[in-house]
Amino acid sequence: MSSKGLRSRGAGRRFAAGVVCALLTALCAAPAAGTPAGPGGRGLSAVIRYTEYGIPHIVADDYAGLGFGTGWAQAQDQVCVLADAFLTVRGERSRWLGPDAVPDPQGSFAGSNLASDLYFRGVRDAGTVERLRATPAPVGPSRAATELGRGWAAGYNAWLRRHRITDPACADAGWVGPVTPVDVSALEYAAGVLLGQGRAIDGITAAEPPPSGPDRGAARTVGPGPGPRGAHPRTDGRPHPGSNAVAFHGSTTQDGHGLLLGNPHFPWHGPQRFWQSQQTIPGELNVMGGSLLGSPTASIGHTADIAWSHTVATGVPMNLYQLTLDPADPTTYLVDGKPERMTGRTVTVPVKDRAPVTRTQWSTRYGPVLTTLDTTGPLPWTRRTAYAVNDPNAVNLRGTDTALALARAHSADGVRAALHRTQGIPWANTVAADARGHTLFTQAQVLPRVTDDVARRCSTPLGATSYPSSGLAVLDGARSDCALGTDPDALQPGVFGPAALPTLQDAPYVENSNDSAWLTNADHPLSGYPRVFGTTGAPPSLRTRQALQDVAALADRGHLTVEDLQRHQFADRSLAGDLSADGLARLCAAAHPGAPDREATEPGATAAACHVLARWDRTLNTDSRGALLFDRFWRRLVAGTAPEELWEVPFSPADPLRTPHTLNTASPAVPRALEGAVAELRDAGIPPASRWGDSQFVVRHGDRVPIPGGSAELGVWNVIDARWDPAGGGYTEIESGAAYLQAVGWDGTACPVARTLLAYGQSSDPRSPHSADQTALFSTRRWVTSRFCESDILASPALRVVTVAE
Repeated sequence: MSSKGLRSRGAGRRFAAGVVCALLTALCAAPAAGTPAGPGGRGLSAVIRYTEYGIPHIVADDYAGLGFGTGWAQAQDQVCVLADAFLTVRGERSRWLGPDAVPDPQGSFAGSNLASDLYFRGVRDAGTVERLRATPAPVGPSRAATELGRGWAAGYNAWLRRHRITDPACADAGWVGPVTPVDVSALEYAAGVLLGQGRAIDGITAAEPPPSGPDRGAARTVGPGPGPRGAHPRTDGRPHPGSNAVAFHGSTTQDGHGLLLGNPHFPWHGPQRFWQSQQTIPGELNVMGGSLLGSPTASIGHTADIAWSHTVATGVPMNLYQLTLDPADPTTYLVDGKPERMTGRTVTVPVKDRAPVTRTQWSTRYGPVLTTLDTTGPLPWTRRTAYAVNDPNAVNLRGTDTALALARAHSADGVRAALHRTQGIPWANTVAADARGHTLFTQAQVLPRVTDDVARRCSTPLGATSYPSSGLAVLDGARSDCALGTDPDALQPGVFGPAALPTLQDAPYVENSNDSAWLTNADHPLSGYPRVFGTTGAPPSLRTRQALQDVAALADRGHLTVEDLQRHQFADRSLAGDLSADGLARLCAAAHPGAPDREATEPGATAAACHVLARWDRTLNTDSRGALLFDRFWRRLVAGTAPEELWEVPFSPADPLRTPHTLNTASPAVPRALEGAVAELRDAGIPPASRWGDSQFVVRHGDRVPIPGGSAELGVWNVIDARWDPAGGGYTEIESGAAYLQAVGWDGTACPVARTLLAYGQSSDPRSPHSADQTALFSTRRWVTSRFCESDILASPALRVVTVAE
């Protein structure tokens, strides 16, 4: 046996012994709590060791106990956010909060509580989640996954029974109550369909047959659908999750081990927050990572051997079918000339202070009928035509098993095998590195099996436009030969199997910033995949260009360490600034020669602003001066200028990382955008030379905390999206962006070298000491040293051991 194998086995024995000692110590020291319980005793139980920043290290002897400890600990930190999420998947928002309020736009595409409730009540009335839970593995969830969920619900309920809620968001609220394992699975289901059926909630719940009388006409246009990029912030306030991730091969690192930097961009508020923990079943599972709230597993994380992260992929996880209707009955559609009846299901939603609302939802062999899709144009149900949405993730409840399989993997090859075996990821790529120096990128999504051939043969006029532009296929539902086939290695019908997935292994680096798989490594471009996966040869976002330039340079330099990853995360360079600030400064100098250097509040304001831009350091660090002025200028310019008019040198697929470039200063849009930005800051009373952190900040415990990073439009790796509030001083609250960060490597010892950072802290309760402690770290670019090994956990000066039991 190799020395490494001996070291690993020895480390495993020492780890197990340390855990047992810690468990025994905790159980002996802990006061009795309810029924006698503990590892090996009656009822579910777990031991939770808290270290700095309120990070729990949860130990149990089986999956149900691990779920119990996780549910308990998540409830302690996030009970109000979790209760609100359960209100959603139970279809009870209207009952408690009224039908007209809008769910958190960072977590839902529903336009109102009523629409959300009608959709999720429909899911519940149909028994969809229960049916998926009962499906035998591997198509359905494994026993381990089911036990985790059962334990999570029990742990959450036990915490509620024993604690009084102090968070003002839901203290004394009648809608906070116990949950069931089905509720926990319903959260997984809702996350899975978020970017599929979730984008059609309003259209599904509003769809009704046309009244008798003249035909209202068929739809002639369709919008871009569920766009191919999470790289660009949406402007409608709806979810726009995104991410960056990069893995470096051992050939580029200091000691031959792999490196991984994960930087997901998710909401800072609501049910899509991350929460950090370590989960351990001695001898079975040991993983540290960030979980989406309500999840009993680590969504992204690291073990002793591997590290992985996910990025929102460009694959479109649904397609539409255009139905040809029976002229005599708009609830009957034709397939190969034969009539098929739609299925109608009556859904009733209780409503606060009003009568219940009852609607009928209609479904077809392809999926539910809809009349709108997110921000697309209308898809009207006429007497001749209707549309149905096919979302393969509406029958996929394998996400927990995929997360467990990743946490059990021991290599990059093992990560790939885990993804192929479980096939549970709905809308994300996976980037991984391992201790032996290997790397992996794979777009292992559950996608409708829309091949380019199917799209060519079966696209309707709408699909002929939408599929090439966005990957959203609109197929002819009147032809049975337009049904989606099944790959032989796919777990479920109508989806691509693992062999079709864009994948790159063991390149010097693999990187993704929400563009397609094409430029995962600029020297090893991926191609040949169907359009539904994403584009090839199309302009990448500025963020992708900046990221690829930077990581390629790092890989070429070599001898990389975790510290290099940490510096890269907070470099906060703006490619938009690098590409355009010089040209803008020259334009300014020509228009305002010899202009004074003064604040932009007088007639010479634009000239003075030019001097500010000339001295700007092209970053969005908190102390950067001129960043706010450029940010407001750039947003105005991009919003009002076609991409082909923005640059003098156009995009070339042969040089995708350096084109387009050179700001087209001859365009009248450029000085107009600058003048508008100057006026905007002047009206808000904000000096253009003010520090970036003076205008991008959050208020925590009464103090302003400056926040680095900025919009993806600026080409910044460290994405931060905030709402512009000039009356409040600028960007005064973060909506989404950098969330759970991890920089992971290995040094040949039993413990990984890992640094983590949860940008908004573990708790959303403003009274918690962990509601802002890591935000202060994020503000000053400091990280948390991951306490993964037993010796590190037990050495924590903040160590607090709690035994939790039924």
